[in-house]
Amino acid sequence: MVMACKIFELTDFYNLNLIAMKIKNYRITEIGKLDDKEIELMTMITDLRMHENILSGSYVEDRIVTVNFRGVEKPIPITKATLFEFLYYKEKIYLIVVDKKDRANRIANIFSQIIAGDRFSIIEAKLSHETLKSLHESNPEATKVIFFDQVDIPNINKLSLYGPSIADTSLYLEYLKHGKIWYVVFRSENNMVIGLTRNCVVTLFSKASLNDFLEFVHSKIIPLIE
Repeated sequence: MVMACKIFELTDFYNLNLIAMKIKNYRITEIGKLDDKEIELMTMITDLRMHENILSGSYVEDRIVTVNFRGVEKPIPITKATLFEFLYYKEKIYLIVVDKKDRANRIANIFSQIIAGDRFSIIEAKLSHETLKSLHESNPEATKVIFFDQVDIPNINKLSLYGPSIADTSLYLEYLKHGKIWYVVFRSENNMVIGLTRNCVVTLFSKASLNDFLEFVHSKIIPLIE
């Protein structure tokens, strides 16, 4: 099963205890419509836990979605819970949201409003082209996919290398002349297949537990961030 997270960083320093105080009582109630009836929809933060340098919890949100049942579109209420972590590392606080990119971005914006009162205090964490280049070149045999962006060839937005073409050093070097590495998929030292973008979306393609995935993010990805 594919698992993904996105990493953000706080532009100002807040200690984890202060963040916990600001977010622990967050709860919003809205009224939605379901089959002409009103329904209470809640958004809240639950299960806050502090462990050493990590504050973790769940962002829980009720919403109404439409499903297809035998050709009939039917709205139903669902509850979606997303795990998050605030991690302290080398005088910085990082936010890890374990969900797809769009939802992770929205949750990061909400946390920014709760903690700092604006949308500009939590931003995307960044990896450099040089970092992804070194990641590949340190063990080319472990790389499975490379995407290049910022391509200077007319009418070409992205270049990619898959499978056997990755071993073609001359083609790889040629692509480096015309673009920057945006995304790599590689096999890690502990045998996880990981996708990694410059804006710190981390995707797990192989079988592993959530704890193992997050431990990999903590120990291997966070130290690479600029």
